[in-house]
Amino acid sequence: MRSITIVPLYFIPTYQGLTRAIMEHSASLIAELEEAVRHGSSDRRISTLRKVTDLFLYSGERLSDEQVKVFDDVLCHLTARVESRVKAELGSRLAPLDYSPEGVIERLARDNEIAVAGSVLERSSRLATHTLVEIAMTKGQDHLLAISGRANLPEAVTDVLVERGERKVIRKLAGNDSARFSETGYGGLVARAESDDELTEVLGLRIDLPAKFLRDLLLRATEAVRNRLAMTAPPELQEEIKRVLTSIANKAQQGMSQTRDFNRAEAAVRRMKGLNELTDAAIARFAEDRKFDEIAASLGLLNNSAPTELMARVIEGPRADLVLIPCKSAGLSWGTVEKILRRRPVKHEIDDVTLKVAFQDYGKLSTETAERTLRFWQLHNRIEK
Repeated sequence: MRSITIVPLYFIPTYQGLTRAIMEHSASLIAELEEAVRHGSSDRRISTLRKVTDLFLYSGERLSDEQVKVFDDVLCHLTARVESRVKAELGSRLAPLDYSPEGVIERLARDNEIAVAGSVLERSSRLATHTLVEIAMTKGQDHLLAISGRANLPEAVTDVLVERGERKVIRKLAGNDSARFSETGYGGLVARAESDDELTEVLGLRIDLPAKFLRDLLLRATEAVRNRLAMTAPPELQEEIKRVLTSIANKAQQGMSQTRDFNRAEAAVRRMKGLNELTDAAIARFAEDRKFDEIAASLGLLNNSAPTELMARVIEGPRADLVLIPCKSAGLSWGTVEKILRRRPVKHEIDDVTLKVAFQDYGKLSTETAERTLRFWQLHNRIEK
């Protein structure tokens, strides 16, 4: 059987000649490329990769699926042994094309270096949803950040980004107007916004945010953020935002008009403290029995006689993150704090995403910061961070 001699790529003078060589002798060519890549210099490997890429860009739209697959095999062989900067260049050239070879696109997207994967993750339409989900579940925050800006992100991907993404990722994702979110995704975003004014504003301006999540968002928002949203929202949102804010204000006014007697609870916890019985475990039992007057009185007493009414407003308010402050200042364990958060007398029970964020925040919050914030609340009669 007569052997076929393949002219090396760097000797082929025209794109047409290279195309014909690839199409007629793909198997032999790949074997020859493998040999050239293994024993050739770095400059030769880079030059070969660029020639093949140039050819694909020149003729790719006219190629059949089978021909594109040949290019895919060649490019995958070449990218296996070139430097990251060259792979990054290849990714930036292939990412905008809707006919790029899928194999090399996936290889670049899964690269651990964001310089290589970034362009493809941000722009390539050739990445399947299941591939994006896999990358979002296994790679670091830089990869998640790149994915979060993609056009038309489906719910399966945004669910993972909301679950794993840190603040920078979540903010970019919330600002992606074409991204779609599930109920779980929206709930996670609103939970993340609880201690993030910038994220609250970005979410509040999303036209697709369901009404129930808008209400939760505004309940948790600071007064300054509420005012900015009311002024900057597009016309189609302003009326709804103003309606929700009016409802919140009316309920707050009703609550202020009602008097509440904490005398019995305060006397009980003072007696317990005198007997050295006002322990972490005792407060945990209060939470289990839903005795929130006693919890408020306990936090007040353990925080240098802070007003019980102030502690009650924190515990029963819409923002779970604020509950962490008097608890940390009082020296409560996370186990006790978790019981308080899970049983608070609020309309919507805390979800797992918010609880996870609260656990992380409680670990980071210092006793000194908590004490300083509590003194500010007492001095200015304001519960706000």
